[in-house]
Amino acid sequence: MAFDKEASSSSNMLPPFPREDTPLLAKPRQLSSQSKTFANIFIAIVGAGVLGLPYTFKKTGWVMDSIMLFSVAILSYYCMMLMVLTRRKIESSHGFSKIASFGDLGFAVCGPLGRFSVDVMVVLAQAGFCISYLIFISTTLVNVFNHNSTSCDGFLGLCPKTLYLWSCFPFQLGLNSIPTLTHLAPLSIFADVVDIGAMGVVMVEDVLMFLEHIPVLKAFGGFSIFFYGVGVAVYAFEGAAMILPLESEAEDKEKFGKVLGWCMALISSLYGGFGVLGYFAFGEDTNDIITTNFGPGLVSLMVQLSLCVNLFFSFPLMMNPVYEVVERRFSGSRYCLWLRWVVVLAVSLVALLVPNFADFLSLVGSSVCCVLGFVMPALFHFMVFKEELGWGGLVLDGVMVVFGVIIGVSGTWSSLIEIFESKA
Repeated sequence: MAFDKEASSSSNMLPPFPREDTPLLAKPRQLSSQSKTFANIFIAIVGAGVLGLPYTFKKTGWVMDSIMLFSVAILSYYCMMLMVLTRRKIESSHGFSKIASFGDLGFAVCGPLGRFSVDVMVVLAQAGFCISYLIFISTTLVNVFNHNSTSCDGFLGLCPKTLYLWSCFPFQLGLNSIPTLTHLAPLSIFADVVDIGAMGVVMVEDVLMFLEHIPVLKAFGGFSIFFYGVGVAVYAFEGAAMILPLESEAEDKEKFGKVLGWCMALISSLYGGFGVLGYFAFGEDTNDIITTNFGPGLVSLMVQLSLCVNLFFSFPLMMNPVYEVVERRFSGSRYCLWLRWVVVLAVSLVALLVPNFADFLSLVGSSVCCVLGFVMPALFHFMVFKEELGWGGLVLDGVMVVFGVIIGVSGTWSSLIEIFESKA
């Protein structure tokens, strides 16, 4: 058998666990056209990670990082398609009822161990995204309202960044207490529109800054920083947990691969342009969050505050998969308020300990997203197709697994070094 015997028991029916494809709206969603599928993929992948790309271009060099960015895009697309092909193979050949999420795929291939492994990675990834949101919000508010202040003699002796982060805490407890995402769905649409609009404004500002003053630029950084840059790139393209739900919703599933490919091409071009323009505008003065480079002004103020509002309301949406896993395993899939509050507290505490936005992006990208994006898709594909693949296919799957492990270990080490150096 191409998959675990334990997974094939119980009449090949997946357990009725909540999954990361749980709909925002209560009634079933209709199948998506190609244009809507394209938009959904774009929204699922593009996030706050793009704001740390200019800083990464500064550290690794704009040519080197451009090559890494497009290479990671190609590899990410390949592994996403491995997931789709693996799901189709299991459903068609082995009679599984419905594999609608990454966790379902893990269960179908490896049984409970597969689901548990995916659950752990999804929790770490989603919580990591939300930690980066809090870091961005607190850092940006300091830049806007306490630009030249570094003292910690404010309210209760807290530094401005710490004070802003804890100010978000009670409001996030309230938002994350909402048991259904129905009322938060409009906020998700608003967040996506703001994100895309702000990126466009930032790129225009970058061009104007570059034309005023052309800084000294670095094309290639040292090899020691290579894995750091790959980690940020992997984080920026992370969307593996949403690919199977999106493919399930696609009206024309045969063309899903083509739509995904065009979308990845657009996103990688957008990322490359955003990173290059940000670095070209400020050179070695590029900050870890590009928006903090902009001086005072109404446009700059509106962009930064809009992004803060965007990520503030995106926080409970991104935490939803975490609550599904935690409540399934610790409260019998029942809503549990105190568990949610504990998770929000833990995320807030970690955000306090991380000094640099881009460094944390690299850490999450290397340690978690590499496993979700490269190792697990290639490993699951190998386990299902191993009796049909030729030597070329077997080697390719093996290479992807090894590549993910190497990038994960090396990138994690490089990111931790950068984080501790920043705190020193």
